[in-house]
Amino acid sequence: MTDDSSVIRISEIFGPTIQGEGALIGQPTVFVRTGGCDYRCTWCDSLHAVDTRFRADWRAMTTDGVLNDVRALSAGQPLMVSLSGGNPAIQPLGPLIRQGHAEGYRFALETQGSVSRDWFADLDVLVLSPKPPSSAMTTDWDALRACVDAAASGPRIVLKFVVFDEADYTYARDAAARFPGLPVYLQPGNHTPPGPQDDDALIDIDGIMQRMGWLVDSVIADRWFAAHVLPQLHVLLWGNKRGV
Repeated sequence: MTDDSSVIRISEIFGPTIQGEGALIGQPTVFVRTGGCDYRCTWCDSLHAVDTRFRADWRAMTTDGVLNDVRALSAGQPLMVSLSGGNPAIQPLGPLIRQGHAEGYRFALETQGSVSRDWFADLDVLVLSPKPPSSAMTTDWDALRACVDAAASGPRIVLKFVVFDEADYTYARDAAARFPGLPVYLQPGNHTPPGPQDDDALIDIDGIMQRMGWLVDSVIADRWFAAHVLPQLHVLLWGNKRGV
């Protein structure tokens, strides 16, 4: 797919804070969260950026407008910009990436891999996070492969899986086997996600950490030594709070 519009639907832009998960965990980052998604995962923790019921809260922004916000938040000092959602791949982000690169910003994008874009090749990091059985979504493996092909040898490409149970773990192993050259990151799922307008929702940290322990034990028992098992660091620090 190619860019067909100059308007980007934005749910929120915030930071700098640290990246809370995956390959860039701990790295200072500004987050650009787009609005809209082609999935409806049962455990989605960002419904405010997914469900069209909340589109009145989204902003229609130009590339320059988004980049101005990023500059202001970072005080003009280039850093990593995380493009998330929703599914940011459905937004026309190619010009933003190119203009940001010209100023020294770097860009990571996380997507479920359902929509490929030619500008994936311009990213610094592409995180493909196909959704496991617990999400109640179905993976289109050809579409996921198209995302890998679109990125080509441009960005660093990694796989990231949210794991809630044995079925999700088996799915992650099978998916990783389809793309043996890609690094794999696993994280325990948050079974107490916030409502779309409730960033103070209670969170079961003990339950999440029990799942984390089970996930570590599973990886070690299966000798899956290529996998990286990490928590969601922002959840441990701030629970379900938004904008951190």
